[in-house]
Amino acid sequence: MRIAIPTNNPGGMEASRSDHFGHCDVFTLVEVDDNKKITSVEMLPVPDHGAGGCMVPVNFLRDAGVQAIVVGGIGARPMQGFAEVGIDVYWADRNSIPDAAAVMEKFSAGQLPKMNADQACGGGSACHH
Repeated sequence: MRIAIPTNNPGGMEASRSDHFGHCDVFTLVEVDDNKKITSVEMLPVPDHGAGGCMVPVNFLRDAGVQAIVVGGIGARPMQGFAEVGIDVYWADRNSIPDAAAVMEKFSAGQLPKMNADQACGGGSACHH
């Protein structure tokens, strides 16, 4: 399974989490085996959102084989987009789960909840989770 974690530069397991999906510097992709053991870590630059808006990174992650993403916040449109392409969206509080390694510890333990559409941000900068 491939999991995407929106992180700040330079990415990787020690990288701090981005506050919001649409504002990250890099996606840290973590591959785990059936026993939830990490088998690889890869950093992918965030594609330019230009034409196609927030669906550009959604489709980029789909094409990279991502099956789940763990966010601290996400807008309604990309949340819907992930549902459309079959990528599960999980939520992790950035204040208590500050880096990619902590995300994977909680994810592997089954301690991160899936997000519901009503938990998505409505837009603008007043997003609180």
